[in-house]
Amino acid sequence: MTLSAVVQHLKILEEAGLVKSAKVGRVRTCSLDMGAMNEVESWILERKQFWSQQYDQLEAYLARTAQEDGDA
Repeated sequence: MTLSAVVQHLKILEEAGLVKSAKVGRVRTCSLDMGAMNEVESWILERKQFWSQQYDQLEAYLARTAQEDGDA
């Protein structure tokens, strides 16, 4: 990975609020914003729970319709 690619990725993460950077002289130091990372983790868990419920409902529906098709 080139330095310019790394800088682009860090810029995107910084714009998203996930990474903070500070420049002292010619040295740039980056660190994760754990508060923002926790928010992202919560968002992902909510989406995972939602889709898990959706798949469970789909599975139940398909099982019901398979039984109905078998009864017919």
